[in-house]
Amino acid sequence: MGEDSRGMRNDRPEDAQLVHGGKHLEFCLTSGGWEYVRRREVKGTVAIVAITDDKLLILTEQYRPPVGKKVIELPAGLAGDLPYQADEPLESAARRELKEETGYVAKNWTALREGPSSAGLTSETITFYYATGLTKMGEGGGDHTEDIRVHFVPIRDVPSWCADREREGLMVDFKIYAGLYLVRSRSQLNEARLWY
Repeated sequence: MGEDSRGMRNDRPEDAQLVHGGKHLEFCLTSGGWEYVRRREVKGTVAIVAITDDKLLILTEQYRPPVGKKVIELPAGLAGDLPYQADEPLESAARRELKEETGYVAKNWTALREGPSSAGLTSETITFYYATGLTKMGEGGGDHTEDIRVHFVPIRDVPSWCADREREGLMVDFKIYAGLYLVRSRSQLNEARLWY
């Protein structure tokens, strides 16, 4: 394994070797020996913190094969993964995914932050969006390959509601809490206790 002048391992993604490529994922190995996964032909990943006018957070529930359980999540999806849309803007993907998964469209969109989803495992980054001014425009439930259930949870009840789902055997994606924190920081709502 190579080292730089400080004795640090050289694990740059641009030096990575493709070990195995699947239909959607690639398994890579850096010159320093770090293994990770990257998505094929995807511009980015988006997660949407969609809050109704009456302060309900829209969450989704779907079975996730890697963990073998149903998972409660923010509406989310990929940008640039559709045929002939490799350059799809992230906000356009967020708009599409919100409508596809929940049936809602939003009048107001705010980009919050971008960060790694699991920096030790994958090169994937997620951009959070805050969506308000919601109107029901479709059925939701995902595309033909998905079976998504939609939930509406009062913001103040999110932690207890999620804890109840965990007691039922579901898993809860931590990005829910991160997204709410980002919204609270961005909007500086006057409520003393937004969601905890």
